Amino acid sequence: MTAPTNGYAPHPHIGGRVAVLRALAAWRMEWPGTPRVIVLTGSPGSGRSHLVTGFLMLCDPEFRKRLPLADLDPSTVPPELPAPAVPSPAGLTAAQFGWLLAEHYGLQATRIEDVYAELAALDRTVTVVVPDTDLAGPFRTTGEPARLVQEALRPLATTETVRLLADVPRELAASLIEGLPPGTAQIIDLDDPRWADPQGLVLQAEALLSPEHGAPELPFTTDPLTRRTLAEAIGRRAGTSPLTVQLAVQSILASPAGFVPTDESQLPTCLGEALDLHARRLRADPQTLRQLLAPLAFAEGDGLPVELWGRLVSTLAGKDMTTAISGSAALAGPFVQSLQTGANSERTLLQLIHPALAEELRSSLPNVRAAQSQIAVALLEAVPGQDWSKADPYIRDYIAGHTLEAGLLPQLLTDPGLFVYAAPIPLRAAVEAVPVEELGAPGRTYLRIAPLLTRTQAPTLSRAALLESAFVEDQLPDFAAAVHRLNLDLPWQTLWSVRLRNIGEVTIGTLPRPAEAPTPIAALSVPTGTPGACPVAGNSDSALLMHSLVQPTLFNDPGPEQLLRLSEQDRATAPLTLLRGTDQLRVWDRSRQTVVAALISDSPFTGADLSPDGILVAATEHGAKALRIRQPAPATS
Repeated sequence: MTAPTNGYAPHPHIGGRVAVLRALAAWRMEWPGTPRVIVLTGSPGSGRSHLVTGFLMLCDPEFRKRLPLADLDPSTVPPELPAPAVPSPAGLTAAQFGWLLAEHYGLQATRIEDVYAELAALDRTVTVVVPDTDLAGPFRTTGEPARLVQEALRPLATTETVRLLADVPRELAASLIEGLPPGTAQIIDLDDPRWADPQGLVLQAEALLSPEHGAPELPFTTDPLTRRTLAEAIGRRAGTSPLTVQLAVQSILASPAGFVPTDESQLPTCLGEALDLHARRLRADPQTLRQLLAPLAFAEGDGLPVELWGRLVSTLAGKDMTTAISGSAALAGPFVQSLQTGANSERTLLQLIHPALAEELRSSLPNVRAAQSQIAVALLEAVPGQDWSKADPYIRDYIAGHTLEAGLLPQLLTDPGLFVYAAPIPLRAAVEAVPVEELGAPGRTYLRIAPLLTRTQAPTLSRAALLESAFVEDQLPDFAAAVHRLNLDLPWQTLWSVRLRNIGEVTIGTLPRPAEAPTPIAALSVPTGTPGACPVAGNSDSALLMHSLVQPTLFNDPGPEQLLRLSEQDRATAPLTLLRGTDQLRVWDRSRQTVVAALISDSPFTGADLSPDGILVAATEHGAKALRIRQPAPATS
């Protein structure tokens, strides 16, 4: 890069933005009169993330050693201090972000609302840098960035012992600092003339064009004067957008044939022009390029598997695009990056190089919702035999995001297979974005149990077991049966469930029946006056609800005085035993010395008992249920 006229070298990663770096350095050193909260904003592609990354290089004690600090403008270099906390919200919900903060600072909060109170109670000032707020949430359409600002960043901004730097979309910037005392906060808009850096764009273009930084040797890259003149033209045309500069250079270097450095009409002024000019330079239809990139504009997570990309290109184009796809490397290359995943890097994901490019592509479509409907249908058709255990991981985990924007998610939330196999965090985020009145009964069951699934990070088998039990609790036996048909070795079958408040002790025993075998009973201790409960002699405050151990049936004859409770010998000789915790019950196999079932709850267990033949009865403040524990087959010699 060419040094600026003030004699100082530009930041090697940023290549400019001196005014902003000075403001951030003053914030970091807590210079008198500087704001405690800085909100960095700007239009998509304005370089917010790039700037934050470069500034953090100056804040990290180890990384500073690799920078030419003596050559930089001293007013842009903060003093050496401990590195700030940098919790990235990318892909996270507001709650997950809060727990990330709690973990970093070693907080003991057990509720997310207590995290920020405990942080405020620390006896020291903390410095937090939050990048990429616009990337918060598992899905683009669930509104998680706005939720993050209100539920996480606002509490940080209002805490006097927190110094906050946050990279926030422009439409959310004002709400973050609303109501703060004057002088407490400052918004730095990178598109504002005060903070914009036209010279920095020229330096960026010049560096990208330089063979020293990887550019091919071409007449306009090897000659310094020509390179500088071209860089000035690129920067001038790009306005305030570093992304437009990047795309312009990548396009030129990818297809230099026929490019005339002195013809500024071949240089883009915006992202849309960058796409169209590149296509025309390759003698292709700009619409074809947009059709190739359109599926990636809707991709969730880390990107779209290459196999699904090809399928969705033809789906959205409404015609066979096989020929265009096969020759797409040069046409789409400057705008796409790939990621290898899997243990042996056997899986290739494609993503656009910047979210702003996705916004540009979506804005050019006539109907985004219709496009998402087409994508959703194509993804569903790609599930082999509608067996979610065989679905591509992308479809399994992100189909909810596509159907949400298409308005089709409620119809999808009737398949227990999806509930079981989809990753709980993104599926929960999508379901919570649907108005409750639009959800069917199984969707409401998933909504109720999703916090438990996400909090425990339950694996597939545990999710299936918890969902099976939840469907029985919500009187949806057909859906519980459907979970059993998924060919998973569930640890239990839920026999019955009752909704009842204030259950105390749970006791398993038997009731004698004339001319019949004794009936196994679960006796639930409940307050006097509970419908169906029998009074207990000598105890005016408590009654017993006598429930069949295996059937959804109540008994009140004979009374509780006839109940034969399990003896200690019965319990000691049973093959299974019960281990109790506050919100977890574990069933232990004595002979194999292993846990065969673990039941977790979102509220403490108030009572529990286990029959000798392996039926677990558990009660919480919300009710009770009975689970027949699946016992392993006897070992053979």
